[in-house]
Amino acid sequence: MATEQAVTLRAQWIGHQLRGMREQARLTLKEVGDYLHRNPSTVSRMESGLIPPRVPEVLAYLDLCGIDDPRRRDDLKTMAQDAWQKGWWDGFTPNVAGTLIDWVWLESRATRIYSFQVSVLPGLIQTREYAEAVIRAEDDGASEDEINRYVELRMSRQRQLEQDQPVAFSTIIEEGVLRRTIGDPGVMRGQLAHLRNVSTWPNVEIMVLPATAGAHASPDGAFDAFRMQRPYPPTGCISTAVGIVVVEGNKADSLFQRYDRLRAMALRNGAVQRLLFDLEARLE
Repeated sequence: MATEQAVTLRAQWIGHQLRGMREQARLTLKEVGDYLHRNPSTVSRMESGLIPPRVPEVLAYLDLCGIDDPRRRDDLKTMAQDAWQKGWWDGFTPNVAGTLIDWVWLESRATRIYSFQVSVLPGLIQTREYAEAVIRAEDDGASEDEINRYVELRMSRQRQLEQDQPVAFSTIIEEGVLRRTIGDPGVMRGQLAHLRNVSTWPNVEIMVLPATAGAHASPDGAFDAFRMQRPYPPTGCISTAVGIVVVEGNKADSLFQRYDRLRAMALRNGAVQRLLFDLEARLE
């Protein structure tokens, strides 16, 4: 019997591919089920992402639908393997929403991440003390154990920036974020010093959208956009008060275009270092 687990973005992606192949081959759920020795409802759940398919099931789908292109077969095999892959983030699954686990997984498969932030700094470049202050303010009903788990998850995510082949990370931060004291002045000084340090890393780019920039390309707020490893499409994440919205295709492309327009208005390099140093000095 197939084992159901929490619905993940990667399971939904491969399910969408399977459904597209079946419909293009003009096959019914029953016909596929007979070939896989599954009932039609199980096939339907696989195509909906409720049950991630195993590699043999994906290969059988490809055979039945007449897909012999080696690259397409390798792509679908990779998706099937990833759908069941256990990562370091799985230890945090009981404590966090599934959409956040999807976000962490996207970070682990991205080659480049672009982040525009308007209220707090990106999690990938927060200090532990800053992260804890943000998390406590966001969820004042969380227990100490939950807060500690949330903080550990955020710190663990930052390994993506320091591994042997680190992800390229670019962020544009509204100036007001840097001027907002999170925690206490000591916490904020430590955070600003950390930003000055991280901004010198070859895979990290930190820019600041100055208050004088006026109207800009993202009046609706923050977003993150991901350039993914093959076979995954470019993807965007938009945080809302009730969860994370994930987009791909043209909607994700629009986020990259917004980012480029914001970049044209942002402070960079030495100007950012001077601003960070000045703000840090004012907190003495």
